[in-house]
Amino acid sequence: MILKKDLSTMCYGFFSTLSNPTRLAIIESLVEQPMHVNQIAAELEQEQSMISHNLKHLVNCHFVYVRRVGKQRIYSVNHETVDPLMKVVENHHHKFCLDGRACHLNVIKEK
Repeated sequence: MILKKDLSTMCYGFFSTLSNPTRLAIIESLVEQPMHVNQIAAELEQEQSMISHNLKHLVNCHFVYVRRVGKQRIYSVNHETVDPLMKVVENHHHKFCLDGRACHLNVIKEK
């Protein structure tokens, strides 16, 4: 049985990893196909160092896998975790977020 404190800690680590817009964009980019860091950086129009920094967090939390092919590191999304999670988010959004307006207001208030 998971204690409430332990669940809070797990949820915080899980959701704080995903709460970064760059990390979400990386996951979205990798859903279609594996890529190396320079491909991701080009697609997202971000610095390679910024992408590498955020990939480290995603890999550590196993939202993204990495494998070495020659000198390149190829990143791919963990579909087992990410696909059902994104489906839950999409369903919640369509059912409860008033087409995004209510949830969008939360984002604006926090900035």
